[in-house]
Amino acid sequence: MGKIAQQPLGSPAGPSRATMGKIALQLKATLENVTNLRPVGEDFRWYLKMKCGNCGEISEKWQYIRLMDSVALKGGRGSASMVQKCKLCSRENSIEILSHTIKAYNAEDNEKFKTIVEFECRGLEPVDFQPQAGFAAEGVESGTVFSDINLQEKDWTDYDEKAQESVGIYEVTHQFVKC
Repeated sequence: MGKIAQQPLGSPAGPSRATMGKIALQLKATLENVTNLRPVGEDFRWYLKMKCGNCGEISEKWQYIRLMDSVALKGGRGSASMVQKCKLCSRENSIEILSHTIKAYNAEDNEKFKTIVEFECRGLEPVDFQPQAGFAAEGVESGTVFSDINLQEKDWTDYDEKAQESVGIYEVTHQFVKC
């Protein structure tokens, strides 16, 4: 299960000031004979649970945001990856994936938290992340590409024919931190 680290982002039980700013998603995993673990494509789905920064309401269902999605903000104030109205307080909130911040998780990052993406949050605060399909990685020695890795179970295994060794990603966890 993920956790919020460093600077807490508000109490899940109660309201907080409307969140505005950057929040980083950090990943930690044990990599076996693979490196360059990364999300693939603009259609990669970041599955998140969100909290309204105004009233503290947390979404019950997983919601996903993608780079390829762009929704106009009210009043022509630009766009975001997702815009939604809070069911409880009716405030319009948004979140944007900052594409230039997407980074791979590499062998040297093994078992350490590393920022893999940052979000610009305007009233929405991510409180949980569920990795799913759409990741890719490469064999450390062979360079063999493993595509469409699904991390929903927090573990993934395969076999690298070229290097003749097992490969895997284990104990995937995450945390959110303010940037």
